[in-house]
Parts: sequence; structure tokens; C-alpha cells
Amino acid sequence: MTTGTSLRHVLATLGEPLVRVLVAPRGLGVPVADVVLLDPEDPPEAHPGDLVLVTVARARAAGAAIRAAGRGGAAAVAVKGEPGAAEGIAADAGVALLAVGDEARWEQVEALARGVVDAARAGGEAESGEVLGDLFSLAQTIATLTGGLVSIEDTASRVLAYSRSSDEVDELRRLSILGREGPERYLAMLREWGVYQRLRAGEGIVRIDERPELGIRRRIAAGVHAGSQPLGTIWVQEGAAPLTEQAEVALLGASRTLVPRLIRARTLPTPELRLREDLLVSLLDGRLDAESVADDIGADPARAAVVVAFALTGERTQADRQLHRAELVHLIAVHTAAYRRSALVSVVGGRVYALLPDLPGTTGHAEGRIVALAKEIVAAARRHLDVGVRAALGGVVPRLSDAAASRGDADRVLAAMVRGRWDSDIASLADVRAEVLLSEILAYLTEQPRIRDPRLAVLVAHDAEHGGILVPAVLAYLDAFGDVRAAARALNIHPNTVRYRVRRAAEVSGLSFADPTERLLTHLLLRL
Repeated sequence: MTTGTSLRHVLATLGEPLVRVLVAPRGLGVPVADVVLLDPEDPPEAHPGDLVLVTVARARAAGAAIRAAGRGGAAAVAVKGEPGAAEGIAADAGVALLAVGDEARWEQVEALARGVVDAARAGGEAESGEVLGDLFSLAQTIATLTGGLVSIEDTASRVLAYSRSSDEVDELRRLSILGREGPERYLAMLREWGVYQRLRAGEGIVRIDERPELGIRRRIAAGVHAGSQPLGTIWVQEGAAPLTEQAEVALLGASRTLVPRLIRARTLPTPELRLREDLLVSLLDGRLDAESVADDIGADPARAAVVVAFALTGERTQADRQLHRAELVHLIAVHTAAYRRSALVSVVGGRVYALLPDLPGTTGHAEGRIVALAKEIVAAARRHLDVGVRAALGGVVPRLSDAAASRGDADRVLAAMVRGRWDSDIASLADVRAEVLLSEILAYLTEQPRIRDPRLAVLVAHDAEHGGILVPAVLAYLDAFGDVRAAARALNIHPNTVRYRVRRAAEVSGLSFADPTERLLTHLLLRL
């Protein structure tokens, strides 16, 4: 079972002008399992399947690294500059030698090559060698349908993927691929012509005429949008042959197809961040002990901790929710890390949870500081992300192992806020404790029908058959603590009518509203 891809696929995907093959003594079918950036000061070493990027100033100085790569079973070595004797050294060492464009940045080459290898590891390869779900594969498909040269960029004009071609590449495309982002002088011209404004305005095709004097061939482009939020752009450069008749239709369809892929690209965390997120989820779910988590994040498991839950408010599309939630995770992580280095942030069930361990001082002092922190986050989300957010503070627990209990408190607080009995974006358990306790009692009564008073069922059934006027009167009477006039104002009826309906309800059901216990239980059960 392969753990990566082949050198052939890496070359076919990246292609010229970024990289070309100089020698390949073992052929292009050798597996590539990893991408390694080798600094000149690093000891020259390699492992089986490595694609080694040697960052020496000149290829002819890479001899030691090439020999070490051959001994270690590496798939290939990539260098810049005139190869000189490096080709012969690579042939003798039995390792492929690749030439990288001089204007390309090594960190960008590494990122693109690693993207190809990681995509293959995650999705496997089809028989044709195309990586399933790979952005490069999609770019090649768009190129086939449009007859042009395709680049996919993010909102910062960074090149995420491109189609391979030996066709006429203009200066804008060549420099964009080599630098992995559009050159500033060309970007400035596109901004001046209003191209980016039109791309970000909404769905549709933008046409850019040929400018031979500027080294720009004819192009069409389409913005990629999740709702109202731009995600990136697809550019199609015309080559030697005209674009196909269906090029614009194909490009529009591609821009829609690309939406979920770019959302995933923006919202998937790095491996390190994913590990920290998994630690928090495992702790809150009880799958990992607190000591193990504390050891990983550098926290003291014996000190107090708290969990804060955050939820987006307002209506939005699923794509918007995903993007806003991912942005909110980063925003919360920045704020909480400034407060506690060992803070953890993760998404569970559509909510964002922040664990703050190692709380200092007394419980009251800690809660006050965390409320202030939550206010900062909610305000920053509204100001920078233009989204509404609710923040719910769980109770401060004495040890990290009790974090799940604090998370449960935070969930209950959020539920109370959603029910509308709290008019602020931030609440703690102390703020809505009565609402939370009532909710817990009602949930228990809902799950335990055998302990409910059957006389209430009689009253409700009778009322349903006779106009439904007795139960509302009783509930208003109990809500007003027996104040008939207050109940009458709430119902907009005469006080004598309230008295009659309450008295009639007692007669029908056999309940005694003069008895404190029966009055309390009736009030709770009617809340169901």
C-alpha cells in the first residue's frame, strides 16, 4: 500500500515553469512519500521516498546532498541554477535530479509539492495518476473544458493550483506560478482596471482583454463565493488557440464546484492545531485523562479550570457558517492564548469551546476576568468578522479532570440564553442559574411521566374540549404568585374572570391551589 504518490505525478502536477526533470536513473515511477527542505547547514541525509529540496545557492554545490540522497533511497533531489556536474553525480547515485525555476521561492515549492503528496496520502490515486479531490486535478479538468491555461488563487492572490501546459504562457502567469502569487505590478493594474472589484461583487464571468505591450494575453475569470463571502478566483488564460465556445459556461460551473473545496482548504486546521483540538474534544468526552492532556499542553491538572462555549447567532447559509466558525476559532484562540498559554479551543457540534486551565486566584476573581475576556471576544467578532456571537461561561471547576462538568454548565447556559430569557450576548452560570435549574427539572419531568400528577392530565384534557381558557388562567395566576389583578392584566381580562377560571380549574381537576406543595408542582407541570 503506497503512502504517497509517484515522482511522475508530482512532475505532471507541478510541471514547468516551476520544476523540470534533468535526470531520472530509476525512472519516474519511484514513490514520493515526503518533502524535505534541506538547508545548506543541515547534515546531508535522506530517507526512502523523500523529495529533497536542496537550498544551496548553486546546483554544483549540492554534490554531498545528492550522494546522501542516493544512499538514503530518496526519490529525487531538487536544485536551482545550472546543474553542471550535479547531473552526473545524480546519475551515479541513482537518484532523480530536478531543476527549480530561479525565481521560485523554496518555501512555496515545498508547500505545493507537499500538497500533492498529502492529497495522495489522504485520497489515493486513480489509475490515471490524478489525485482524487486534488485542486491540481480540478485545474486540469477546467483547462480541458475551456481550452485555456488555468490558475486557482485564494483571496490574497496566492496560487493554490494550476493546470500543466507547454502552451504559450504569458508573463503574468509565469511570474505568478514561480512566486506562487501574482506580481504586485500586475495586481495593481488589475485593481486599477476594476477586475477584482467585479470578481468580488458576485457570481459571473469577468473578461480581460489582451494587452501585448504588458505581456498579458486574453483572460476570463470567475470569483468563487460562499454566499456573500469571496473565497478565491479561477483564471483562464488563452493560449495559442482560442478558448472553447463553452469556456464561460464551464468556468461558471467550476467556480461553483470549487466552493466546498476552498472552504475545506480554509477551515481545515494544521496537524498541530488539529492535535490540540482533538485533545480538548477527548477531554470533554471523557476519552482522555486530564493528566495526559495537562502534560501535552503544559498545564497543572490540580489547578482550577473553566470551559466557555461560543455560538454564532443570526441566519446564514451552511457555507457562511463554516467559514465564520473557522474564523471565530482563530479569533478565540488568539484571545484565550494571550490569557492562558495552555488554553485549548475546538469545535464540537457546531459550537466553539475554549478550555482555560491554570486559573489564578479565587473563583470570584477568575470568573470576573473570564467574563471580561468573553466580552472582548464577542466585541472582536462583531467588529472584525461582522458576526454575532453568544458566549456562555461554565462554572469554574477545582481540577482539570472536572472540565466536562464545566462544559455541561456552559451548554445549559447557552440553552437558557437561546430561550430568550437573557438579553445580553454573555452569561455565566450565576446569571441564569434559576433558568438552568428550572430547565433541568422540566427535562427530568419530561423523561419521567409516571411521577406526574394525573389530575393535571384531567385538567388539560377538559380544557382542550372546552375552549382552552382554564389552563392559561391558572398559569398566569401562579406566575403572578396568586395576585389576581396582575394575572388579569397579563391576560387582558377582568380579575373576576380570573377568579372564576381558577376556581373552576380546581373543581375540574381536584387540585388545591391553596396547598403550597400542590401549587408548586402544578406550576412546574404546566410549564411542560
